Amino acid sequence: MKFSLNLSLLFTLIIFLFACGTTKNTTVNETKENTEDVLVEVAPTPAKKEEFNIPYEKFTLENGLEVILHEDHSDPIVAVATMCHVGSNREKPGKTGFAHFFEHMSFNDSENAPVGANRKLIPEWGGSRNGGTWSDGTVYYEVVPKDAFDKILWIDSDRLGYMIKTVTANALEREKQVVKNEKRQRVDNQAYGYTDEIIRKNLYPSDHPYSWTTIGQLPDLQAATIDDVKEFYEEYYGAANASLVIAGDIDIEETKEKVKRWFGEIRRGPDVKPLPAMPVKLEETKILYFEDNFAKLPELRMVFPTVEEYHNDTYALQILGNLLSGSRKSALYNVIVEEKKLATDAGSYQSSSELAGTFVIRVRANEDVDLDEVKGALEEGFGRFEKNGFTDGEMDRIKAELETALYKGIETVLDKAFQLVQDNEFAGNPTHVVEAAKRTMAVNREDVMRVYNKYIKGKNYLMTNVVPKGKIGLAVEGSKEAKVWIEEVKEGAAEEEVSQGEEAKYEKTPSKYDRSEPPLGETPLFEMPEIWKNKLSNGMGVYGMGNYEIPIVNFNITINGGHYLDPLEKPGIASLLTDLLMEGTASKNAAELEEAIGLLGASINTSSSTEEIIISASCLAKNFEKTLALVEEILLEPKWDEKDLEKLKAELKTTLKGREARTTSIAFLNLYKLLYGDKHIRSTSGLGDLKSVESITMTDVKSVYSKLSSKAANFHIVGAIENERVMKALQGLNEKWNTSADINIPKYESPKENAHAGKIYFIDVPGSKQSTIFIGKLTVPSSHSDYRKLQFANEVLGAGSSGMLTQTLRIEKGYTYGASSFLRDAKETVPFVAYSSVRANATLASLEIMEEMIGNYGNNYSEKDADITKNKILKNNTRKFESLNSKLGILNSISKYGKSMNYLEEDQDKLIGMTVADYKRVINTYLNEKEMVYVIVGDAETQLSEVNKLGKGDAVLIDIYGNLVK
Repeated sequence: MKFSLNLSLLFTLIIFLFACGTTKNTTVNETKENTEDVLVEVAPTPAKKEEFNIPYEKFTLENGLEVILHEDHSDPIVAVATMCHVGSNREKPGKTGFAHFFEHMSFNDSENAPVGANRKLIPEWGGSRNGGTWSDGTVYYEVVPKDAFDKILWIDSDRLGYMIKTVTANALEREKQVVKNEKRQRVDNQAYGYTDEIIRKNLYPSDHPYSWTTIGQLPDLQAATIDDVKEFYEEYYGAANASLVIAGDIDIEETKEKVKRWFGEIRRGPDVKPLPAMPVKLEETKILYFEDNFAKLPELRMVFPTVEEYHNDTYALQILGNLLSGSRKSALYNVIVEEKKLATDAGSYQSSSELAGTFVIRVRANEDVDLDEVKGALEEGFGRFEKNGFTDGEMDRIKAELETALYKGIETVLDKAFQLVQDNEFAGNPTHVVEAAKRTMAVNREDVMRVYNKYIKGKNYLMTNVVPKGKIGLAVEGSKEAKVWIEEVKEGAAEEEVSQGEEAKYEKTPSKYDRSEPPLGETPLFEMPEIWKNKLSNGMGVYGMGNYEIPIVNFNITINGGHYLDPLEKPGIASLLTDLLMEGTASKNAAELEEAIGLLGASINTSSSTEEIIISASCLAKNFEKTLALVEEILLEPKWDEKDLEKLKAELKTTLKGREARTTSIAFLNLYKLLYGDKHIRSTSGLGDLKSVESITMTDVKSVYSKLSSKAANFHIVGAIENERVMKALQGLNEKWNTSADINIPKYESPKENAHAGKIYFIDVPGSKQSTIFIGKLTVPSSHSDYRKLQFANEVLGAGSSGMLTQTLRIEKGYTYGASSFLRDAKETVPFVAYSSVRANATLASLEIMEEMIGNYGNNYSEKDADITKNKILKNNTRKFESLNSKLGILNSISKYGKSMNYLEEDQDKLIGMTVADYKRVINTYLNEKEMVYVIVGDAETQLSEVNKLGKGDAVLIDIYGNLVK
C-alpha cells in the first residue's frame, strides 16, 4: 500500500513522550541492562493505578539489526514492526516506484513460508497485517494473539531475509497489475488524485529524490525486470538498514533469544549511507491548473518550501499551521469560511520529510467558486495574521491538546511499536520524542512570527488549481496547464493477463536452525471485561468500563432516532441538527465553545447515524467533569441561530457535491435505494440530497430536536474513572434533561421480495480507469438469531485479505487492489454487500468470478472453512477490543441491542458449536446469488457491452442519483 507516514506531524511525533525508558545499547550476548522505567503521574484513580510505566530495552544483533522490546501484559497480543530505511527517495529517474513495488513483492513469497502466507495465514491466526512505503522508508507491521508470536517471528524474519530467491517472472507481472490497480483506485479514479504528482514535479528539480511520487510512474513499473528487483534488494535491503520493534505480552529475556534465532542469521546487507538534507528554493512563483475528470469542486493549494524533519524550525512551523487555520479564531478560517463563505474549511500545515519540507495551505472551495477569489482571501488572511497575530489563549489551546494527544498516542501496542521504530530508525534514538516535546513546548510568539517571516511572508510558492473538467475558467488567472501522465486502459492488453505461475526453483539458504513453521501456542480466549450498569431517574441508561493504563476517558451519549427522525421526503434534518449543536450554545458562540473544549485538551463531536444521534467526547480523566459540563451545555442549550443554519446548509451542499466524485459512494447509495425501495428511509442518505437540504428550515430542525428523549438515551464511558465519580458527575444532566413523554420513532417495513433481484444497474463515469462493483441483498436484523451465524459464515468469503474474494481477484488474478464482503449491525434488516474496484478491462471477468464464488459458496463450504472461521474469529477477539473506542463499542452494543453483559463470550460459544451444516444453511438461506442486485460504476463506452455478456439481461442505465437514463 502507499503509506503516508509523515514524520513532521507534530502530534504524531510527540505521542510517545513518556513511553520509553533510558537504556544503553547492548548485543544479544550481553546480560540484560537495568532498564529505567519512566513513571507518569495521572489523574486520581484507584490507589493501585496511580501511575503507569512502560519500559523498553534496545539491543543490536551482530548483523546490525537494531531491536527494541517493550513488555505490556494488558492484553494477550503482540505487535511487531520492522522499518527499513529505504523509500522512494532511493530510486532513480526511469526506475520510480521500486521501493513501494518491493514492499508488495515482499508479501508474496519467501524461502521457508508458503506462497501467499503473509496475506492469508496471518489473518487466519487471528492477526492483522500490512505494510507501507513513503518517500523515506518502508514499514511492515502485524498484531497477533500471543499464541501466534513464534509464527509471526518466523514469517517476519523470512520476509526480511529470505524472500529474494523466490521472486519469479509470473509473480512479478502479477504484482505489477496489483500496484497498477492501487494507483487507479487511489490516484486515477480519485478526485484531486494527481495533485501530489503535480506538486512534486514542479516544486523539486527533476533529479531531486522527491520529484516523483511514491507509487511512481506506471511505464517505469511495467518495464521492471527480476534483475531490477534483485539489484534494488542488494543495494538497500539488509539487517543493518532496519529496526525491529516487538511490543506486547512478551517476556524480555525469552524474546531476546527468539529474536537471535529468527533474525540473527539474516545477512547484514550493504552499509546504506544517509542522504544529506536537500531543501529547495523556488526562484519564482509557479501557478498551475489541472482539469480533473472526477473533481466536482475547485481546489487551491499553496506550497512553500521549508525545512527537513528534525530541523529546529519544524516545531514552530507546525504550530504556525495550527494558528493560521486550526480554529474558528484563526485568520484564514475567518476570512475564507466565515466572512467570504468561499469554502467549508481551510487547512494549513507543515509537512517535513527526511530531506526537505513544505508548508501547505489547502482550500477546497464551494461549487463554482472562482479560485481567484480564494487566492485573494488567502492574501487578506495573511495580512490579518501579520497585523493581529494571535492570542495567548490560542497557544494555550494547542499545548493543552498536545497533552491529551501524548497519552492517546500510547493507547495500543501497535501505537507504541510505531513510535519506537520510526524514531529509532530516523533519529537513532527511540526516546527522541522527549527532546522534540521540549522543543515544541519551548516555542514562543517570537519563534512563530520568525518562521512565518522566514518561510511564508513574501516568499515564492507553488500554487495548484484543480478544477472540474470543463471549468478552466475557475482557475486563477494566468495559470499554466500542469502536465501529468494519464494511463489509457485498453481491452485485452496482453501484459495484464497474469497468474501466480510456478514457484521458483532455488537452493535454500543454509541455517543452523529449523526454519519451518513453528506451532501455535495455547489459544487465548477473549474474556469480557468487568462492566457496570446504572440508570438515571430521567430514564437514561449508564454503562461503564474501567481502563487505567492511560489517564484518558472516552464517552458518548447515544439517543435513539438518528436518520429515522427525518421525514422520508426531507432527509438530512437530523444530520444538520447535530452540526448546528456545535455552532455554539446560549452562552457561547462557536469560537468560544471550540476554545473552551480545546483548553481542556478535549474533543467533542456530534453526529447522526442511521438509527442514533451521538454525542462523543474524549479527554484527560482529570478534565472529565468540565468536559461533561460542556457536553451538557451543547445538548441542552442550543443557540438556534438562523445564520448558522444557512451556513451549514451551504457547507452541506458542498459536501454532497464532493461526494459525487467518489465512485464507491455513488455505488453504495444506489445499491441501498434498490434494496430498500423508495418507501423506506434507508433508501435515502442521512446527509440528505441537494433538493432536500435546500428546503430544510429551523422549524424542521427544532422538530427533530424535540424528539431527543432522555428515555431513549444511553451514556457509555470507558477509561481511567470509577462508577461513583461518573454517577455523581451525571446528576446535573439527570436533573436538567428529563423527558416525560415517550417518543415514537417511525418504523419502516423492509421489502420481503425485491423487484430488482437478479438485475444489473450501470452508472456511467466516462473515462473511468476502474469499475466499482457492488453486489447485495437484504438478510435479517442484527437481533435475529441467525445474524451472528451469517456474519461468521461470511468470514471465509470476504473478510479481509485472507478472504476468497481478495485471494482470487487480487492475489491470483491481479484485477484489483482489494475486495471484500460484509454485514453491518443495525436494528433494521441488514444488507449483505460484496464489493471491489477492478481494472476497467477486467470488469466482466471480475463479475463472473464474483457471481460464481457467491453462487456456489454454500455448496462448496467445507469443514476446513469452518475451522478457519473459528480460528480467525476466536483469536481476533483477543486483539479486537484493545482500544478505548473498541471497548466503548461493546457498551454501545449492549445498550442498543439489549445484549447480555457477557455477549461476546456467548458469541464465542455459539461459534464453537456451529457445524458445517449450520454454515451451509445460513448461506443458502440468506446469500442466494440469484436474489442479489448488482450496481456497477464505470466507463459505459467500453464496459457496458461487456457487462451485458454476464447473462443477467441488459444492464439498466441510471445516473448517479438513481434516475433512469434513456
